[in-house]
Amino acid sequence: MGTEAAKEAGLRGAKKNLIRRSKPDRSQQIRQIVQLAFVALNGWLGIQFYLWVRYFERSGQGLNVPRPAGAEGWLPIAGLMNTKYLLQTGHMPAVHPAAMVLFIAFMLMSLLLKKAFCSWLCPVGTFSEHLWKLGRKIFGRNLRLPMRLDIPLRGLKYLLLGFFVFVIGAMSAESILEFMSTPYGLVADVKMLNFFRDIGLTAAIVIALLVLLSMLVENFWCRYLCPYGALLGLTSLLSPVKIRRDAEACIDCGKCARACPSNLPVDRLEQVRSVECSACMACVAACPAQGALQLALLPRQAAPSAERWRRRALSPLTLAATLGCIFFGLVFYARLTGHWQTNLSREVYMELVSHANDAAHPGY
Repeated sequence: MGTEAAKEAGLRGAKKNLIRRSKPDRSQQIRQIVQLAFVALNGWLGIQFYLWVRYFERSGQGLNVPRPAGAEGWLPIAGLMNTKYLLQTGHMPAVHPAAMVLFIAFMLMSLLLKKAFCSWLCPVGTFSEHLWKLGRKIFGRNLRLPMRLDIPLRGLKYLLLGFFVFVIGAMSAESILEFMSTPYGLVADVKMLNFFRDIGLTAAIVIALLVLLSMLVENFWCRYLCPYGALLGLTSLLSPVKIRRDAEACIDCGKCARACPSNLPVDRLEQVRSVECSACMACVAACPAQGALQLALLPRQAAPSAERWRRRALSPLTLAATLGCIFFGLVFYARLTGHWQTNLSREVYMELVSHANDAAHPGY
């Protein structure tokens, strides 16, 4: 027993002397730049959409700006409905087509690059990340819920996803087209804006509670309640990209696991396959050992050598560039083919936008 313990101690000591990282990891700085750029883009779209709505609410008075179809990215349910309509009919939807284009773009990102949309692009994910970091500064630490509570809570987002999938799955292509053609469907984006403009006390309390919980628990909304993240996580199971740990290069410091915002045991895994992994690369940035952790393409057959693993590694710049190509590529294609804007006349918008609050859900 003493000999075995000595061997293990010697192995740990030898691993401590392995090659340390020669230069600092820049993945988190690059990710923050991408996050801020996408928040700025969404902010610009929000301002433009607000001005567009106000123009029609004032009966043509004020600044007349084009309708920003990109704001439909905040309508994931419409995107899911239109995607089903496209798959069933082979025809592009006429109402909120941008919602579908962006929905497909985000799904494609997850299919190729794990849940990278959540940690690199999603504005809600960005705000959530800043909230738990702020909470750590204020309270000194973040709470980690015990496993017996954490696992059931994580199931909530899948229940919400299941509800939406069940409801939309039961709809035929004709019923989806009919729903989108109702006043409610046509101005769903305006009603979303009005929800925040005319927010009630109950909704404000709920949002304030979510903000507080997001300060206390890392990524509370994303981890427990976001159905969109649940769908992207399930899609990411098919991704050929995974965080890969080289046990020979690993020095068993545990920094990767402590840095993971999803509380994954990265230091005990060879490959991180969890649906909770968002390819944020925080674990890679925290790792002090050269080549111990990489975001890499998985091999199709037997595991390649360490040298070939390094060739399969994806740099943060490559990841960011791929996300940009998918996003802007699909948006450009939709614009080029005329499948980006909802083509309603000025007169129709003049009538609908000013009475958006009166548009009732057709199910009621």
